[in-house]
Amino acid sequence: MGVKFSVLPDFVGNGGCSAINSVLMTGAGASISNLRATQCPLARAFAGWVRGPVQTHAREILGSPVVRVETMGSYACRQVKGVASNKLSEHAYANAIDVSGFVLADGRRVTVVNGWLGKGDEADFLRAIRNDACKRFLTVLSPDYNFAHRDHLHVDLGGRPYCR
Repeated sequence: MGVKFSVLPDFVGNGGCSAINSVLMTGAGASISNLRATQCPLARAFAGWVRGPVQTHAREILGSPVVRVETMGSYACRQVKGVASNKLSEHAYANAIDVSGFVLADGRRVTVVNGWLGKGDEADFLRAIRNDACKRFLTVLSPDYNFAHRDHLHVDLGGRPYCR
């Protein structure tokens, strides 16, 4: 798949957090910033999404390919944010990635926080890739979900299917 990664040692932390069978992914047809441990199935799905629909929609809608995917990270030992819950987030298992933006080959930067509520090509691109993400990941949360997700797209392979 043309993925740049290194295998990470298994990690089990306090409070039930863990990163088992994980990699550090730095590229998948575009460089990827700010990731930490990511479980292998999630890394595979994410790489396929970036190399496939993200690149296709970037070329078709924005007229330029993506050269960097900007993330807010993957593994983080924490609870679910934005809802009343004591449940550990999928981030606590290296099973979630938060995407905040994209840098295009022509130098433009498309961010979720600035582009989602717009009416132009950037909003169309972000909505198209969110819709395609819903076909590859079990849970996809966007700014349409709640205020905690106003600035990123959350994708994970845990829990039950949910796309908003």
